[in-house]
Amino acid sequence: MTQAVTLLFGVHAHQPVGNFPEVIEDAHQRCYKPFLETLYDYPDFRFAVHFSGWLLDWLREKHPVDMNLLAEMVQRGQVELFSSGDTEPVLAAIPHRDRVGQLRAMNDKLAAWTGIKPSGAWLTERVWESAVVPSLAETGIKYVTVDDYPFFCTGKSAETLDSFYSTEENGARLDLFPISELLRYRVPFSPVHDVIGHLEYLADQGQAAAIYFDDIEKFGIWPETYDWVYTRRWLRNFIEGVLAHPKIRTATYADYHAQQTTRGIVYLPTTAYSEMNEWTLPMPAAAIYSNFLASEKAAGRGDQHRPFLRGGIWRNFLSRYPEANWMHKRMLGLSLRLAEITEPPAALSAALYRAQANDAYWHGLFGGLYLPHLRRAVWNNIVALEAGLDAIQPRPATAAVDLDFDGKTELFAHTPNLQIVVRDDGLAAILELSSYPLSHNFGDTLRRYYEHYHDKIGMAQSEHQGEGIASAHDILRFKHPVSPEDIVPDQRPRAIFLDQLDGSPLNDYTLTNPETLHFARPGIHKSYTISASTAAVTWQFTGLAGQSFSTCLNLAMPSCDGFLGRYILADGRIPSGFGQPIDLDNATSLTLEDGVLGGSVTLQSSISAKIHGRPQQTVSQSEAGFEKIMQAVELQFDWIIPAETCTLQLQLTLEPSKP
Repeated sequence: MTQAVTLLFGVHAHQPVGNFPEVIEDAHQRCYKPFLETLYDYPDFRFAVHFSGWLLDWLREKHPVDMNLLAEMVQRGQVELFSSGDTEPVLAAIPHRDRVGQLRAMNDKLAAWTGIKPSGAWLTERVWESAVVPSLAETGIKYVTVDDYPFFCTGKSAETLDSFYSTEENGARLDLFPISELLRYRVPFSPVHDVIGHLEYLADQGQAAAIYFDDIEKFGIWPETYDWVYTRRWLRNFIEGVLAHPKIRTATYADYHAQQTTRGIVYLPTTAYSEMNEWTLPMPAAAIYSNFLASEKAAGRGDQHRPFLRGGIWRNFLSRYPEANWMHKRMLGLSLRLAEITEPPAALSAALYRAQANDAYWHGLFGGLYLPHLRRAVWNNIVALEAGLDAIQPRPATAAVDLDFDGKTELFAHTPNLQIVVRDDGLAAILELSSYPLSHNFGDTLRRYYEHYHDKIGMAQSEHQGEGIASAHDILRFKHPVSPEDIVPDQRPRAIFLDQLDGSPLNDYTLTNPETLHFARPGIHKSYTISASTAAVTWQFTGLAGQSFSTCLNLAMPSCDGFLGRYILADGRIPSGFGQPIDLDNATSLTLEDGVLGGSVTLQSSISAKIHGRPQQTVSQSEAGFEKIMQAVELQFDWIIPAETCTLQLQLTLEPSKP
């Protein structure tokens, strides 16, 4: 008689720190709730679940009845809960001490809730680096799930990936379950009979286990899936088909792990799932890689050669996007400062962990780094953490360091209310402008990049062939109209106080005094001063009378193009919101009031200027299709230099809204 194959079925649920409550609520109603209610009806169907800690807290507070169903399934032995870093960090991207702290926080949370300490952990985005092994082992984790792709990279065949292997780092052991990519692409997109047929085939081939662990959001949130999974009963039909089949049985990972022995030692390369390895590459490398994979597939060599065509690694996002790298290195610097404090306040550790949430640090099929509210959540916590550390452990008012390892020195200057960071890169512009009372970085924006998927713009919507529904990887839609002009890459960073002379960008400023933040180029001296909540930039001109001079400010305003963001003129008039253009002649002041921020930015010029404002937007992919996202307000101040020798000053004041 053919041996039954054990289906190890697991789902991962996550919402980014800082995501909109209405988005999480919609996810619960369309996915988490119906999924749990459906599975509750089948106590013999055993499976694993991972909810990220932040999401679990939110759901337990907002929907205790639904989450009690999950707890009851755990108590009756139907469900195994997987751990992870509490705020869903990429473990490989944070220090060992923080990995241990994040894992223990999640382990303790699950144990306190259900009385059962987790043995397995979900690796965020399935990013594998061997450095994480000691952290996982130290916190009592015995096994994790990893994609089958890195196993293929070691020379393993699909037939051998039907159970767990063991690895070690400096003698610390961890067992690894290889997730089947074939199952990931079938569940829940293929018809039930196709998936059951695949499992039956594995049983007939003598496979011990079929290993599946993937995003629960595919069961209701991804396009078309709610109707397919629930209205048309895919999930119930799948569960009933599995339970009725004599060659398929289900088990939790914990039970399977306890009853089986390892298939042996394995050492995996630094990698993630295959799609991630492509997303990490910048253009034009991403296009070359994608085209090469496509040509190999067309030639019938795709599966054979793909393990040797790995693409990039997750950390490439930090070298590819300076904005992500700056967040990451600021987070690491504050982590080190926090580690130097004996018994730091719990609120500061919580802020650090939230700043380590993975979503805003990278960009793939969907928004991530491109979504301002996700970056803002990271920056809110970075700024709040820094303010808390400064209260306990004061630091010098100025500092100069190459924090992000780009070969350029960053100059820090701060007061108790305000911090500016200017990079010595020839631009003499502010890259970070943080308000401690507002816990906000006004320099948190994103320049336009040439992304691989931009080449698809102009193509018709893809058509899915065959039964079932299309995976989001296969769908091409447009949420907003997009023109070629919308995807022209920026040649300079989106910083604050980027200068031009007679229309030519100035990129030849030389740092002359780091203590006073003083820069110079022929005909112009530029310096910064800060006091209380005001930052001022001063230009001294020599021999440039009659020439046009302009400076551009890219200011991250949380309201973006929403109705709570508006311009206010000196006389109190409101000409428009941030999402509309604004053009002023002979203006000396302008206020940007932001209801989401709970504060305002007031700009005051010593000489009347022409002011031109417009929304700065990028184009990225989302589940709903290509969309334009407002990243910042772009303000340009234009002057005609009035004399051979003259001084111009522009002040920027950040204030909380008055009660």
